[in-house]
Amino acid sequence: MEFVIEVKNLKRCYTSPQGLFRKKEKSVVAVDDLSFKVKKGEIFGLLGQNGAGKSTTIKILSTMLLPTAGQVSILGYDIYKEEKKIRENINFVFGGERSLYFRLTAKDNLAYFADLYKIPRRKQDSLVSDLLNLVGLSHVPDRRVETFSKGMKQRLQIARALLNDPEIIFLDEPSIGLDPVGALELRQLIKKLAEQGKTVLLTTHYMAEAEELCDRIAIIDKGQMLTCGTMEELSCEITRSEKEAILAAKRQHHSDMEITLEDIYVTLVERS
Repeated sequence: MEFVIEVKNLKRCYTSPQGLFRKKEKSVVAVDDLSFKVKKGEIFGLLGQNGAGKSTTIKILSTMLLPTAGQVSILGYDIYKEEKKIRENINFVFGGERSLYFRLTAKDNLAYFADLYKIPRRKQDSLVSDLLNLVGLSHVPDRRVETFSKGMKQRLQIARALLNDPEIIFLDEPSIGLDPVGALELRQLIKKLAEQGKTVLLTTHYMAEAEELCDRIAIIDKGQMLTCGTMEELSCEITRSEKEAILAAKRQHHSDMEITLEDIYVTLVERS
């Protein structure tokens, strides 16, 4: 079994100013002794509350931040010494973050970023066309991005992230703020990426989205790992009495009588 991401005892601390004149400093632990592995070609979900350490973890894995302590290997490369080799083989999309030029067309945006990736001009036309087709924007290549819906902009951001043909794509809350149709289109696109052999590490607050997409899921709280596994394995983390209490509550509210990822998540976080 090939692991393309290996994280061992990861820790990241910040210092933040405190007090009336902000002269004192307080140490904040964002990620605390986190360990997990991601298999090649899987969709791996990282779930947690706001402030749990999800975005910090993704920024470390995508070489935007250095850890305070711990070991991180991406595609066999050491994050401390071989970050340039890592960057050549990864890309990322942060939900709600503007990383497109709104006054340019979809095609011109991709051509601009292709130049930044030093992709030869002779290859750019076919590459841009193929990516627009992949993300379902082949019918609007010459429309300005400022006229796009939020879902269309997010799909174009994923096309931008695929320009360097990365082996691993980090998606940090990519569906935030999307309407139901846009979120559905995004989920379909993520599945398509996995079918093409891409490894996807996904953070999201939408439990149904994670349950539908992810092969395995890690739940973190206060920077620490609570559990990691498939839905079947996560279901075994809650006790029989906890399951009975969940089902009793569902009967009262006439809900579907199934234990969902949301039920498991809430139970584990509240227990911690």
